[in-house]
Amino acid sequence: MAFETKAVRTVIEVLHDGEKGFQSLGRELKDPRAKSYFTEEAATRGRFASDLESALSSAGGKAVAEGGTTSGAIHRAWGELKAKMGGSDHTLLETAEQGEDAAKKAYEEVLKMRDVPPPIQSLLREQQTHILASHDKVKAMRDSTAV
Repeated sequence: MAFETKAVRTVIEVLHDGEKGFQSLGRELKDPRAKSYFTEEAATRGRFASDLESALSSAGGKAVAEGGTTSGAIHRAWGELKAKMGGSDHTLLETAEQGEDAAKKAYEEVLKMRDVPPPIQSLLREQQTHILASHDKVKAMRDSTAV
């Protein structure tokens, strides 16, 4: 393998985390528009992960298990606990924004690397644009629910 694939695999795992997180939190949100957005975003994260997995496979990288990261699993469990304890949409959106921060960081880290093949780098940049917009949308939703 001509380039280090670990950072790309980390992005894929974070995308799987995001897919599961958006599904889980979306079920708990009360605002119908937020619920709808979270459902759509879960599907987008799954598609992004699949697209990156295909690109990585084409470049000779190893497949990634769909489990996500340990920290992502802990983060989702914490969000589910908040929901079960009667967490407001604001609290749940704060949890979602923290997950978005992790996604932003994963993309930033891999895009700093010089040896990522151009097709994968292009895909990452395209996805990063969406990830940044999603972060801002989740943050705006959170801010709109502040008491």
